[in-house]
Amino acid sequence: MAPVVYFFFLFCGLMPLALCVPPIGSQPEQVHISYPGVRGSMVITWTTFNETDSMVEYNLWGGKLFTQTAKGNSAVFVDEGPEKRKMYIHRVTLSDLRPGATYVYHCGSEAGWSDLFFFTALNESTSFSPKFALFGDMGNENPQSLARLQKETQAGMYDVILHIGDFAYDMHEDNGRIGDEFMKQIESIAAYVPYMTCPGNHEWAYNFSHYRSRFTMPGQTENLWYSWNIGSAHVISFSTEVYFYLDYGLDLLFKQYEWLKSDLEEANKPENRAVRPWIITMAHRPMYCSDDDNDDCTKFESYVRLGRNDTKPPAPGLEDLFYQHGVDLELWAHEHTYERLWPVYGYKVYNGSTDEPYANPKAPVHIITGSAGCREMHDGFIPKPRDWSAFRSTDYGYTRMHLINSTHIYLEQVSDDQSGKVIDSFTLVKDVHGPEAWL
Repeated sequence: MAPVVYFFFLFCGLMPLALCVPPIGSQPEQVHISYPGVRGSMVITWTTFNETDSMVEYNLWGGKLFTQTAKGNSAVFVDEGPEKRKMYIHRVTLSDLRPGATYVYHCGSEAGWSDLFFFTALNESTSFSPKFALFGDMGNENPQSLARLQKETQAGMYDVILHIGDFAYDMHEDNGRIGDEFMKQIESIAAYVPYMTCPGNHEWAYNFSHYRSRFTMPGQTENLWYSWNIGSAHVISFSTEVYFYLDYGLDLLFKQYEWLKSDLEEANKPENRAVRPWIITMAHRPMYCSDDDNDDCTKFESYVRLGRNDTKPPAPGLEDLFYQHGVDLELWAHEHTYERLWPVYGYKVYNGSTDEPYANPKAPVHIITGSAGCREMHDGFIPKPRDWSAFRSTDYGYTRMHLINSTHIYLEQVSDDQSGKVIDSFTLVKDVHGPEAWL
């Protein structure tokens, strides 16, 4: 008997049997779904450690199981750590889905199938009133908010999840095994509702290769920046990390800026803004925050807000671009806290009125929601909040958002520390959208 095999059996003699079963490389795991930005479609993504076919069998809820089959393909992903671990990332697109209909599915191949899951195809109507859970900075160690999110997702409370950067802490660690464990942890959320993402600083390793490879977002930018429509909103996801990891290429910063400019111009065409009046952005590092950690958002000269003058050519910031194109709501994470800002532009507050600050404000509204829970625990705040800081909390938790209609969005902050108590809420009201809203 070979020494390695002998050691395996000797070691297993001291362990529970379930811990000694060797992994089955053809078994699907880490199942998650995402909206590809194409009407009537959903993408199913999963991982195996052997090369297999990529198949999804599915059917309408209540019907005979597995009456439809879709095939896709897989891509080899090799972690760049010392072991050079190899995995296969499978992607299958389901098309011609009935809007608002619920489907049952499993994924895999004849070499192994996943558990049975279900999802609801996105309602394509501009009058659709979707509900979101949004958060950033969730790790597989101390994922404080995860259990509550799992239960609420499976109870049908959410139509979409927005994970605003920083996954696993960190996906590349232990030769990618931390990433595997995290993707298995979120399967109980992400296999049921579209799990939409953007990159954070904790995805930096190997030029963000784990983030680029493990997720499947709309467009052809390896998940770095993209946009999509839901209900009366145009949602834009982008990377703040292009302002910080210049060794990976300054060209990415300028490519993203030009893409953002073009996307915002398209979204602001009268015929488009009339049907999708809300423009919502999501990205990891905020332009503003009142934390005490000396991060970019604590500085007036924030790279994300104002750009960088130490590059050639100088790199443009994003605050003016977003203001000039009438962005309504900006969602951020990175700080391990929750902070709601008054409507703000150029460090000045532009409330709608004294009594109703979020009714027809004269500047975008910013929300920072990076307290889902990770091994780095909480961040702290400076003792005296800035003038533009309306509410802040260090409780672990996450944010709920309800896109009610073309004029109202409701947001609330859930404290996991306080057993799911809503500790903050407000309604953003916009009777007019676009740059003219600031007049």
